[in-house]
Amino acid sequence: MNTWIIVPLSFVIIIASLATADVRLPAIISDNMVIQADVHVPIWGWADPKETITVTIGSQKQTATAGADGKWMVKLVAMKPSDTSFEMTVASKNTIIIKNILVGQVWLGSGQSNMEMPVNGVLNASEEINNARYPLIRLFTVAKAISHKPLTDCNGSWIECSPQTISSFSAVAYFFGRELHKELNQPVGLIDSAWGGTIAEAWMSMPAIKAEPDFAPIIQRYEELIKKYPNGKADYDKALAQWQKDANDAQKAGKPEPPKAAVPFGEMNPNGASLLFNGMIASVIPYGIKGVIWYQGESNTDRSYQYRKLFPTLIADWRAQWHQGDFAFLFVQIASFDISPYDMKKDSWAELRDAQLLTVKKMSNTGMAVIIDIGEANNIHPKNKQEVGRRLSLWALAKTYGYKGLQYSGPMYQQMNIQGNKIVLEFDTFCKVKGDELKGFTIAGSDRKFVPAQAKIFKGGVLMPGHPNAHAEKQMIAVWSPDVNEPVAVRYAWSDNPENCTLSDETGLPASPFRTDDWPGVTDGKK
Repeated sequence: MNTWIIVPLSFVIIIASLATADVRLPAIISDNMVIQADVHVPIWGWADPKETITVTIGSQKQTATAGADGKWMVKLVAMKPSDTSFEMTVASKNTIIIKNILVGQVWLGSGQSNMEMPVNGVLNASEEINNARYPLIRLFTVAKAISHKPLTDCNGSWIECSPQTISSFSAVAYFFGRELHKELNQPVGLIDSAWGGTIAEAWMSMPAIKAEPDFAPIIQRYEELIKKYPNGKADYDKALAQWQKDANDAQKAGKPEPPKAAVPFGEMNPNGASLLFNGMIASVIPYGIKGVIWYQGESNTDRSYQYRKLFPTLIADWRAQWHQGDFAFLFVQIASFDISPYDMKKDSWAELRDAQLLTVKKMSNTGMAVIIDIGEANNIHPKNKQEVGRRLSLWALAKTYGYKGLQYSGPMYQQMNIQGNKIVLEFDTFCKVKGDELKGFTIAGSDRKFVPAQAKIFKGGVLMPGHPNAHAEKQMIAVWSPDVNEPVAVRYAWSDNPENCTLSDETGLPASPFRTDDWPGVTDGKK
């Protein structure tokens, strides 16, 4: 069967010019870009084999020789942040001039639909769009692409942030970058590479997936679906034709349109293992970045226990691929959401949040923005993305940029001890009740049946020397219930859509949901 692809004439002309050009650059290295400050930034591209390439910016000049495959790379001497624009010249037999370059902070935003969600879908969208006049914030959107092999380039271009350009850009990335720009007083470059409804393993490299035996079912499942695709596509085509007829009949009769058949999983479904890493991440590596912000997990809640290993593996994979050290990896803990209408397993979202909490506790240079208090029970895409971006920026400012004394996280549970009919919990920072009463706690005995509990904050012994709040007393919470005389475990905000989560720090940042037990959950063993 012949497949026809219609390509604009302008695109054909571009491709023809690239075929004859001696030097070519990836789309990510282009006009209006932001260069990461204070690091040796890679600049790379393609040329004729053995061709000498000279890269000039400001007072520095770097040279490289293209390899047998035509690839070349130089690394710029670290540059200080600057809102004065530069030009970069890349020269060989031909010359490319890149204009309007700034030096500042560059962050990559990735994940699924809550990262992809644009500014035009948030609270007060019109006001936010009209006020988005930040020419020193630059935006690059990686066009959606899926590939079985890592791509070396992508479609996209750097643009200045303005009311005309911000509407369709990632809201979380924009609000995060806006906070950094205002606080650091530096240019900010934001790279948006996200795709709604996608699973973590689609964003991981194939070598990383294959290196972990526990991930074998991921690859097996994908290969089985590919085998089934031809028959599934034929059935879908028949069902689609029947649906079109039924829909027309319904319209004529004034009746609701019948549901459309689901598109079968095919070779180019975005949720295939590694397809999005290959198509939308590999193509911007090794562009110089300060770190990553990540908002994903909802599509992995059917396998939340597996996420305990998947997510840390993804972080390690990206860091290894970039060859820029253990850069900051900040992520959003998934919000509250009522899953009951969707026939999903109860507490699966709580278990995914727990996997995220375990990740931030065990992996260095990671941070987790808790948003359990601003979710929307009936909306999987909560609209208050301004606060999401702000909370991510607190982690960046405090941990990445070294702002001392800035509170960046709500209370984190540390340990517990049983005292009679009560369980006493210790936390890493000051605890405060957000509202009139401390709520959201449950307690259980050895029967593992959790019941609502009462809770009270009090202060205990002095913290150990070296602790950030070593001058203060430990923050403790006593939890009990008259229905549990011999308690063994406590949970807080442990449900898919927890209500009355009133534990916070003194600045109002919410405590992360947590549990003191390690009992098997509803997704344990799901792969």
